[in-house]
Amino acid sequence: MISIIIPAHNEGPVIARSLRAMTDCAELGELDVIVVCNGCSDNTATVARGFGSPVRVIETDVAGKTHALNLGDRAAFGFPRVYADADVVIRIDSIRKLAARLQQGNILAVAPTPEFDFSGCSCAVRACFDVRSSLPSANHGIGGSGVYALSEVGRRRFAEFPAMTADDGFVRIHFLQEEREMLADARSLVFPPKRMKDLIATKVRAHYGLFELASKYPELWKNNGERNHRSLLRMFKDVRLWPKLAIYSFVTIVAKRRALSRLRNKAITWERDNTSRALRGLDQ
Repeated sequence: MISIIIPAHNEGPVIARSLRAMTDCAELGELDVIVVCNGCSDNTATVARGFGSPVRVIETDVAGKTHALNLGDRAAFGFPRVYADADVVIRIDSIRKLAARLQQGNILAVAPTPEFDFSGCSCAVRACFDVRSSLPSANHGIGGSGVYALSEVGRRRFAEFPAMTADDGFVRIHFLQEEREMLADARSLVFPPKRMKDLIATKVRAHYGLFELASKYPELWKNNGERNHRSLLRMFKDVRLWPKLAIYSFVTIVAKRRALSRLRNKAITWERDNTSRALRGLDQ
């Protein structure tokens, strides 16, 4: 049985979309889906319960993703274990591919390749993602797709999820590059921020999480993977890419400066993009 843990904080507008994609065409007893509603003040729990088996709902007044992940882990029945953001779409066929890869035994952590729904997104947001897709950080395995999965052996690499910002980054650095893999034939659908200011806000959180990991786990940080600098320098040789690179560089510099300021001041702010949680296209 594949256990799927979904932390959900006020995800009423999108949780049905995610659960429908996971459970449609799933076989009886194949999935154990746990939606952990943390600090919700909307109808997330009601919508999730409406799916019945194989979906279970846990509710807690404590708002926090890592706390929700730990509650889900304690309640989960099986392995492989999949951790998925509530606003991301991954279908049962991709979940099966993640599980099958882990069952081979030589890889302990996997993630799908993200596809991005840019409907309603500004040209600047699209430009940033165009650059990002060519960088090593987009291909490290685990991160960026909103979903990652661990084998039972892989899950033993750490105890509970610590109270940190970047849970996917925390998981990633526990594995060597040859122990983790991003699968080309497994896909997740991710909904980027529509506006630049929202993109910058989410990037501030992302960089804060990376700085936090590097400072707290220096011995594991070496597993994070290749840095982006050399790839960016190579891209700057193509003058046609300069407009996109200028936008990407601006977003990165601003986000890193704000993240470092928050780290120095120990000011933790949860940057949440609500534009990505508005239903788009056929889901409306």
